[in-house]
Amino acid sequence: MTRTILITGGGTGIGRAAARHFAEDGGAVIVTGRRPEPLDRLAEEIGVRALVCDHTKPEALTKLLSKLPERIDVLVNNAGGNTDFDTAGPTDLASYAQAFRANLDANLVGAALTTRALDERLAEGGAVVHVGSIAAALGSGSGAYGAAKAGLHVWNLDLARALGPRGITANVVAPGYIADTEFFRNHLADERREQLVADTSTGRAGSPEDVAGTIAFLASPAARHITGQVLHVNGGAHTTH
Repeated sequence: MTRTILITGGGTGIGRAAARHFAEDGGAVIVTGRRPEPLDRLAEEIGVRALVCDHTKPEALTKLLSKLPERIDVLVNNAGGNTDFDTAGPTDLASYAQAFRANLDANLVGAALTTRALDERLAEGGAVVHVGSIAAALGSGSGAYGAAKAGLHVWNLDLARALGPRGITANVVAPGYIADTEFFRNHLADERREQLVADTSTGRAGSPEDVAGTIAFLASPAARHITGQVLHVNGGAHTTH
């Protein structure tokens, strides 16, 4: 039976790589995002279905539901990113609050709303995979973005408990530095990039395909007894024991 996979933020970077991975494996892939141009390009290239949606807005999700099938086998909550890169920085308390909430909405609330909206459509034996971040573990310098991703990691624990009786797993993939994405916009200095690579044990930046492969594994039959976990994909820049 063909699986239906919904990937949020699927137009670029990790989401794009995950869409390609699932499509090449024979899945019926639906990608969403706020910008139609990259979604349309991906749809033309590999034949996925593209739908515009801002997952932080309940009304947008309600509209999206009317366009989705009644069964979703795999949900990949990939939409997000450090919204601080899109602003000049807060100048007063009100703008600080707005900037902080923007990161929470993009990286935590959007995933929670999407999962809640799709709850009745998540197939028994399926999987929910969130894209977290090394920032949730390291913390230093990551500000509201790291706090939002840490919240995502912890919220997933309750989600895994709630979905477990239906045979649905819920896990987080936490990437480290991944090249060939739009994450840093144009704000990553060469020296910082070199340091991020030097922090790894593998001596290289991660690729979107590294993360996509881990997402696909967590959604596969081989991972049916893995749930409530955070899998780090960072080349050893952050290790666990």
